[in-house]
Parts: sequence; structure tokens; C-alpha cells
Amino acid sequence: MEQTRDGTQRTWWLPRAVVRLLDAAEHTETQWVQAARTRQAGAAATEPPSYPRQARDAGGRQTTSPEDPTASLRPYNAELEGQLYSVLSRKPGTSRRVAGWACAVCRTAPATVLDHCHEHGYVRALCQSCNTLERPDHLYSNDIRVANRYTRLFHTDTGDWLRHWHRCPGCRARTTLPLPHLAAWTAHIACRSLRPTHRAPRGRKPCGVLRVSWTGSHQAPRSCLLTVAVDFCPSGEHRVLARVPYREAAERFRIWLAETAPAVAAAAGPDRLDGLPAQFRPVIVDTSGEGLALF
Repeated sequence: MEQTRDGTQRTWWLPRAVVRLLDAAEHTETQWVQAARTRQAGAAATEPPSYPRQARDAGGRQTTSPEDPTASLRPYNAELEGQLYSVLSRKPGTSRRVAGWACAVCRTAPATVLDHCHEHGYVRALCQSCNTLERPDHLYSNDIRVANRYTRLFHTDTGDWLRHWHRCPGCRARTTLPLPHLAAWTAHIACRSLRPTHRAPRGRKPCGVLRVSWTGSHQAPRSCLLTVAVDFCPSGEHRVLARVPYREAAERFRIWLAETAPAVAAAAGPDRLDGLPAQFRPVIVDTSGEGLALF
């Protein structure tokens, strides 16, 4: 900010890469100071160091004991809901603010990532581990590999992940998932019975690697088509299992959501627009990229 002689102020915009670098440096410095204080406190103590004890709650999730340093983290209660990544990522001190929360999914590690829905742009707070777990295996821009970690996303911890994805008001209002996640769900859940199996020492083993591609986008549901295939199948290197229209995949997901996570499904739907901003927020142009790319 610069103030001229006539009293007017000029605003200077930093490139996105510089802002991210400064936020990362600020967050790293904060972590380093906290680690140094922890080491000093441990060295001054005369008793043997105590290690965090893990317990399990009624739902089977691992929780951290009060001795754990992460116990001081604030729980994430959708404080960022309704805010766009293109706007929030430019605000100074965002990394420090996010680091004060616990991860919105695992709730045990500090949130270090300003996660956002790539279709609607609304942000959430995640730790690095959960953010990596959520990221689809992109082979191309419209083709993903359905990795083994989707078992955790759609089976083991499905309630937490569905609640996390529906923190995006856009996905919640449409009762769906972002297209890559919906494609992975279609291959992993809706087309599970179509995947061939082979004999194994302990029963039968699913064949090959699931892959799903799509034509079009969620912006044109009528023309969007999901193609589920199996790579490296003995009966054919690329064996197509099913071709599912986008609207059919979305309808199957709504039915599955109501059965799997009724609370999440009850809070979704076109009549649940309370989290959407009243006015449209424009996307800020990123002047640091080629061709003035958008966030």
C-alpha cells in the first residue's frame, strides 16, 4: 500500500507465486518455533518423555490424548464456508489462520492445506496427508485411475469424506461430487459387480486396475458420459465395463448417499442454498501465469 501526496492510496498486487511463497515461509517459521519450544520443554523435564497415546472413540476412529500437542488445535466448524479460493488465497496471513484448525477430516493433524472444490472454488481446511489421499490419480485431464485409497474414501471413512466434500455449497446444492470424484465413485461402487475377478490363494481377487474417463463436463450433463474400464485384464488389456451417462451416475450417487450418510443427504439438495453467497463473487485474474490463467 502506498500513499501519495494528495492522500490517495495505491494498491500493489504481488504475483500468486510470491504470495504462496511468503505464506509457506510464514507457516514454516511458525512450525519451527513451535518445534524448538517443544524440544526445550522436553530437555528441561526430568521425567522420561511421554508419547501421545491413541484411543478409539465409539465410531472406531483414532483420537489423540490430552498430552498430544494437537489437542490445542481448534476444531474446524466450516468457518471458511462460502468463501472462494481465488479470493481467500490472496489474503495475507491465510496460512497462519488455517494452521490453527485441526484437519476437517481426520481431526487429529493440523490443517496445512487450503483445499478447495475445483468445480465451484469453495475452500475447506485439510492436513497434507488427507489432501493427498483425496487427490484423484489423474492420467489425463479427463481420465483417472481408481487407486486402492478409494476404499478408504468410500468405505472405511466414507461419512467423514462425504461431509467434507459437501462443505462446498455448490456440490451440496446439487447433491453430487466433483466430476473426478463422481467418476471414481461410479467405477468403485456403482460398477463394482461388473469388475472381473480371478482365482487367488484366498478366494478371488479383482482383476487389473480400474480406470474411468469421461467426455464433456458437468457443465453439460446431457453430453457428459463416463466410461469405466479395466486395464491389464488377461481377457483384454483395456476391457470396457460400462458407459454411464453423467445424470445416471449422479442419480445413483444420490440414492447411495441417502443410504450411506442420511445426515449428509438430508442437508443437501436444491432447497439447501443457505451456504451460497447472496451475490456472485468474481474470480480474480492471476497475472503471474501464462495467458493470464485463472485460479
